[in-house]
Amino acid sequence: MKILFSPSETKTDITNFGAIQRKSFIFPSLYEKRLSILQHYQTFLQEANTLSLQKLFGYKDMERVIYYSKMNPLTAFTCKAIERYSGVAYDYLDFKTLDSISQSFIESHVMIFSNLFGPLLAKDLIPDYKLHQGESLNGLNLASFYKESFSTAIDEWIGDECVLDLRAGFYEKFYTLKRPFVSMKFLKNGKNVSHFAKAYRGSVLRTIAHYRPKDEKELQQIPFLRLKIKEIILSKFKREYIFESID
Repeated sequence: MKILFSPSETKTDITNFGAIQRKSFIFPSLYEKRLSILQHYQTFLQEANTLSLQKLFGYKDMERVIYYSKMNPLTAFTCKAIERYSGVAYDYLDFKTLDSISQSFIESHVMIFSNLFGPLLAKDLIPDYKLHQGESLNGLNLASFYKESFSTAIDEWIGDECVLDLRAGFYEKFYTLKRPFVSMKFLKNGKNVSHFAKAYRGSVLRTIAHYRPKDEKELQQIPFLRLKIKEIILSKFKREYIFESID
């Protein structure tokens, strides 16, 4: 099973590996594509005014703006992507407390779609950085760039495996699935949850890492904590599992 996941706005400051290089990422043959974006980003940091940097980072706090404006993604030390992100979903995943087999499963089977770095395996190495969701670089649409440049490679990575798409809607812009896949939607008291959906996604990913299903049949048999399947909605390629919270 291959799992598609979202990044988070908040990051850790872990630095246990050196600066990025070709072997830091999945799809090494496309390294120059990523590098061109990082160089563009670094140039923007050096030339942009304060208002532009505040917009780019999504911060008005000048201390944070100055901090991230001095972060060079080409030379900064790195850690695994799965350890870099620290938002709600990652809190509920709690990667560091998983056993080594579950961690290895996530590192090799989860693809995270970064605003700046594009599609990453969970074990890929990235530095701390800041790029507010949806921001462009001097008009360059990063979601469109990565979709055009990496979609074929992602198709090949997925192959014939079952796919679970746990991405938030925005990150579907980076890659469109053109084959059958499973997604999940979460309800509480019969109503859609929005912010807390991140927590459910993190919790679901943690449980999946423990059971490591190979296909949809095995996925259906997993006893997800405090969730029960209410219905399954079918569309062209998508089988959307609607879960009801039983808290």
